[in-house]
Amino acid sequence: MSKKSTRVEFACQALRRAIIEQALPPGTKLPEDELGARFAMSRTLVRAALAQLQSEGLVDAPPRRTATTAKPTLEEAREVFEVRRMLERDVVRLVIARWKPEFGAELEGHVREEETAHKAGDARVSGRLAGEFHVRLGQMSGNRLLRRYLGEVVSRCSLILALYGRPHSADCSVKEHREIVAALRGRNADAAIAVMEHHLGLVEHRALSDRGRDAQFDLGAVLSRYAEPLDGGGASKVTRLPRRKLGAAK
Repeated sequence: MSKKSTRVEFACQALRRAIIEQALPPGTKLPEDELGARFAMSRTLVRAALAQLQSEGLVDAPPRRTATTAKPTLEEAREVFEVRRMLERDVVRLVIARWKPEFGAELEGHVREEETAHKAGDARVSGRLAGEFHVRLGQMSGNRLLRRYLGEVVSRCSLILALYGRPHSADCSVKEHREIVAALRGRNADAAIAVMEHHLGLVEHRALSDRGRDAQFDLGAVLSRYAEPLDGGGASKVTRLPRRKLGAAK
């Protein structure tokens, strides 16, 4: 992988994580010059990163306009959850068909990480881990395309939660995920799918409470926090951004 593609991928990972952890709320402006300064990239590379995130449904990047984090409508949000339910049903079937004892241990370990983040009061990390639980299931399915599509849909659901949902309920997620693991261990596909359907119904209910948010935050500080691995890794010296307050785009 070339240095250019590595830098683009790193920027994508950092921005994706910031969006999933709701540090960059829906509708946030993403000026190319600020992203370029933060990630030490040219405008061409910044546009490549934004185009990748746009293909995943996380960014809106219309021609000749400043890109923003995506702001899906309620109708689009409901469509995302419809697709997610279909994908997760097949994931459950494939995981059970390919079940290994180590799957249970891995999933239980992940749920403990969720619980630890919750007890530490880190709602953003516990929320991200809740989504990653489902991404892990996608990986266990053994189907690369299914894993990719589910990963993108789960990320979009995190964006929807940031826009319309109630604050993340870690207690609920931990309890529901433990029920899913127990159902998978039972190797009964119909029962496991029923548990998953119930869980996703609760997630959708929490996500679509139609309570918009209007957060104010410091874009430079957010980008600085999520680009820290680049600063520490010696890939390139990165220019520190001046702090200025930005809000969600109207």
